[in-house]
Amino acid sequence: MASYGHTTVVGSLPSDYATVSRFAAAHPGNMESEVESEPSHTSIARRPSRPTMALPTISQHSETLRNPTENTPLLRAEPQVPRIHEPVGDANDAEVSTTSLYWSELRILTKYSLPVFGTHLLEYSLVMAPVLSIGHLSTTALAGITLGSMTASVSGFSILQGMVSALDTMLPSAWTSSQPQLVGLWSQRMAVVMGASLIPMYFIWWNAEAILLALKQDPEVAYLAALYLRWVSLGLPGASFELLSKLKLTCSEAYALNLISRRYFQSQGLFAVPTRIICIVAPINALLNYLLVWGPLPIRLGFIGAPIATVCSLNLVCVMNITYGIFIAPHTAWMPISRRSFTSLGILVNLGLAGVAMTASEWWSWELVALAASMLGPISLAAQSILLSSASTTYQAPFALSVASSVRIGNLLGELNSSRAKIAAHVSLLMALGIALIFSTMFMVFRNSWAYLFNDDPEVVALVASILPLVALFQVFDGTSGVAGGILRAKGKQMTGALLNLSAYYILGIPLGAALAFNAGMGLHGLWIGLTFSLVYCAVFGSLLCLRTDWDREVRKVVARIENETRHKPRDNAGNV
Repeated sequence: MASYGHTTVVGSLPSDYATVSRFAAAHPGNMESEVESEPSHTSIARRPSRPTMALPTISQHSETLRNPTENTPLLRAEPQVPRIHEPVGDANDAEVSTTSLYWSELRILTKYSLPVFGTHLLEYSLVMAPVLSIGHLSTTALAGITLGSMTASVSGFSILQGMVSALDTMLPSAWTSSQPQLVGLWSQRMAVVMGASLIPMYFIWWNAEAILLALKQDPEVAYLAALYLRWVSLGLPGASFELLSKLKLTCSEAYALNLISRRYFQSQGLFAVPTRIICIVAPINALLNYLLVWGPLPIRLGFIGAPIATVCSLNLVCVMNITYGIFIAPHTAWMPISRRSFTSLGILVNLGLAGVAMTASEWWSWELVALAASMLGPISLAAQSILLSSASTTYQAPFALSVASSVRIGNLLGELNSSRAKIAAHVSLLMALGIALIFSTMFMVFRNSWAYLFNDDPEVVALVASILPLVALFQVFDGTSGVAGGILRAKGKQMTGALLNLSAYYILGIPLGAALAFNAGMGLHGLWIGLTFSLVYCAVFGSLLCLRTDWDREVRKVVARIENETRHKPRDNAGNV
């Protein structure tokens, strides 16, 4: 998606008319008075005398917004809002066939997904590099970093990932609305929310040794895990947003920052920016891990070298985000930091907590399954490790598609283009099925030799081969469920996704898997049957919710949100916005 920054386009293009007439369409009764007002002043709609739950009625104006004429009402001239350029016409254009629209969305979603896929694969290397480098020191060191990494995921990373999902709802629609600067405002607000959420995480991480000992972990392993967590915590919070550097804030710890800055860039269609940055940092991270863990004696640090390398890499990503955000990226989406940055936080908290329940519930369920697999013996645990690593790697593709779908649908909702948003949702679900079929075929074809990539034990290889057909089926529903989750995030339905995941894993899947594994004597097969059942449930009901969406209502929700921000703009002494 092209971004125009501050470029102003002169002319009577339909997109220009649609942009400057949005407020008029949403307030038809006030249009005459607005037109007659002085052009140098922006009028603020009066707040209603009593609260109302009704959303603005704009469906009858949607055709006017997308196909204006010379009689379309205009307000004062506004700066040209960045547009999403489509390779084919609008979804309501009779001259454009439905097939062309579907192919167009397929190309757009593919273009968006590929850099996201690359970003997540390379980011995964930042997590795996310490494990690989430490794994050759000793078994105890490997156990320590594995326990520390698991604790970090459960108590920290999964929480932050869930909280930041609120921006999947707020930013893309704001970017293509009449107020793209709300992208910066909502990002600043998320920085405040994320900063507060770091406090309990710090408490857990800096007291991890006592907590792990209370959970009956080996004392030496608990010590090493706690040591790892203390060092990694230096890369956790920071200012949580790279553009806060404009306040001259120092970002020394960067995980939360990178989550928000990634959404900031992606909502504007700058998907390649995080990919380019991680392409530079990933090999540096691998080199740092080698030098600090195994390098020459003057710089070799041993165990603590791995978390230090991770912290350095995260902060390097942070610095590069800051540099790009200030000197290269257009500032169209930026809003100066003010008291408004500390308002409307409740919206983000509500969406973020629902996002935590949606994201963390799935992360934690896999940890429970790993614990159950360890109770089945070393062969089952080794096979579970291979199966989980394989499924996690292949999931990166549908997860990238879910991110792309969330951004694309949000952009279209911000443009008030409900018909095209519906098509984008349908195409993303179809693409998820196509991707899943590719990986399912791969697992089926190589099921008898797949485990040899990880282990040479004949028992492990045979167990993996016997479960891979189930994993192949699992792929179909795992990918579809993930993309459905991205669509729900675009709609602001994180709570719906949370309820789906909680009921799927903790009410249905895990109890069923445990019963089959231990009571029915099916072992690891039983656990994966339970997991597959969970994903079938999530995929079926999630897809139904997405397919039955009232997209006109979703557009009205976006309009209401933008109008609410307009209504609360601060005024100067002359009464201007």
